[in-house]
Amino acid sequence: MLRRSLLAAAALCAAHPAFAQPADAATRAQLVPTGRLRVGIGVGPAASAFWAMRQPDGSARGVTVALGEEAARRLGVPLDLLLLNSSGEVVEAGAIAEPRWDLSFMPVDAERVARLDFGPDYYLSTSTYLAPAGSPLASVAQANSAGIRIWGVANTTTIRASQRTAPQATHTAAASLDQVMAAIARGEVDGVALGRESLDSLLPRLPGARILDGHFHALGTAIVVPRNRPLSQAWATAFIEAAKTDGTVRRALDAMSITGPVAPAGSRTAGA
Repeated sequence: MLRRSLLAAAALCAAHPAFAQPADAATRAQLVPTGRLRVGIGVGPAASAFWAMRQPDGSARGVTVALGEEAARRLGVPLDLLLLNSSGEVVEAGAIAEPRWDLSFMPVDAERVARLDFGPDYYLSTSTYLAPAGSPLASVAQANSAGIRIWGVANTTTIRASQRTAPQATHTAAASLDQVMAAIARGEVDGVALGRESLDSLLPRLPGARILDGHFHALGTAIVVPRNRPLSQAWATAFIEAAKTDGTVRRALDAMSITGPVAPAGSRTAGA
């Protein structure tokens, strides 16, 4: 039944690229059970296809915020943003018995696929290292060396990938990107493991830092809903495919100066 729902959603998108699947009563019961669209948002000091940036007034701005706003607009319901400090926190908030959000966006990996239901990718990204000023780290390959201190954000796809590909390094998984920045200021970091667009955003704030060529991980960032909500997943699939087709995703990326590619129609990271 889920497959039929997803195929119907994709067909609707192709026929009507300006809007996503209409939400009938059954779909709304799954997708907006409170009458408001609750969207889980990861916030930090660097913008990416996943990370939004917290503003001075406490609000958030970013690609996922823009996509959440557009989803609520197309549904015709109020929007509530649940701002969290890491992708791990977003996962936990959506994987509990009574999920705290109805819709979210995050990089795909096997651990998350086991706990949440993913739709198509909307962005394809690579992860590499930023070497702060004075760091001995000169290449991605060198990261897999004893004594190299790699920092990242806990419970993220990126830090797990770095731990797999650079097992000889010493890894520290911080609770937030702000903590990583504080460790850089203390001189405790040889390399920061993050998505390339996040590192591009951080680079101007770190005089003398370098972003290393190449990458240690590549993945898609996708729309996602809590488990066992097939009608929500079908609507999310239709919405994100329409948003890619009609330029909504591209505009959201451009607004945050993210120049990487919108994922092709139908793109799904393996396992999602």
